[in-house]
Amino acid sequence: MRSWAERIVAGDARAVARAATAIENQTPEADPLMRELFPHTGRAMVLGVTGAPGAGKSTLVDQMARALRREKRTVGIIAVDPTSPFSGGAVLGDRIRMQAHHDDPGVFIRSMATRGWHGGIARASADIALLMDAAGRDVVLVETVGVGQDEVEVVRLADATVVVLVPGMGDDVQALKAGLMEIADVFLINKADQPGVERLQSELEAHLGLAHRPDGWTPPIVRTVAPEGTGIDEMLAAVRGYLDGKGSRSRGREMWVRRLREMLRERLLERLPEAELEAAAEAVAGRRRDPYSYVDEWLRKI
Repeated sequence: MRSWAERIVAGDARAVARAATAIENQTPEADPLMRELFPHTGRAMVLGVTGAPGAGKSTLVDQMARALRREKRTVGIIAVDPTSPFSGGAVLGDRIRMQAHHDDPGVFIRSMATRGWHGGIARASADIALLMDAAGRDVVLVETVGVGQDEVEVVRLADATVVVLVPGMGDDVQALKAGLMEIADVFLINKADQPGVERLQSELEAHLGLAHRPDGWTPPIVRTVAPEGTGIDEMLAAVRGYLDGKGSRSRGREMWVRRLREMLRERLLERLPEAELEAAAEAVAGRRRDPYSYVDEWLRKI
């Protein structure tokens, strides 16, 4: 009988779904499973799709999946949604989104709740992207929850990031420069059949004329009308242009620097009892001890 990891690598959808649940719930078997799967990763293109609420990201991801399936590519979709205050799960689930892919074994959709995690993604999003990679998906699409200008965590797991803007929603390019504007490998102006698209594109072009990325890449601007599928092929071509060009060469190393730091931070905090942390916080707040001594003490202990 094949092992759990072998079934995942073979593309068994039930095994992948079970593994995704284990990863989300941080069960004891999740880490050993990911260690076994990691050598089978590194083949998928992981594409992040982010932007403000109401930008049409879900419709875009649906159309991107359709276009990729026409190319005979297998697709994994990670759709990050707000957390339900009642169940703790995703407010919007894969049962009600992207119904056209329900019977397509070439598309695997996983809805995830943020569960208090900031930055537009969930804590387990990166590991589930690796899981889909190991399961043989050619492309993994990560749709973030609607984000603001400083919620840019999708860059820690995506090979390329598409930032979605729409005309007429108050998207001020100058206000966005410190956040979303800096992570875009491709800019996508969705709902391009609405008034204000020329103004928004002019603002973007002006910003790009002044900005200079360290990797030398200038993000292209693509217009789309998601419900009609207009501009989807052009957007995918722009992403591939980035991945094939000089812009993406150092991305993998930088991404893993961020990811390793995050993993180390999580592991260190997991080994520190919550009661001890709270007791220390009370002592520091009362000025009975300084925080620097506590941190040095914990590092020596760990």
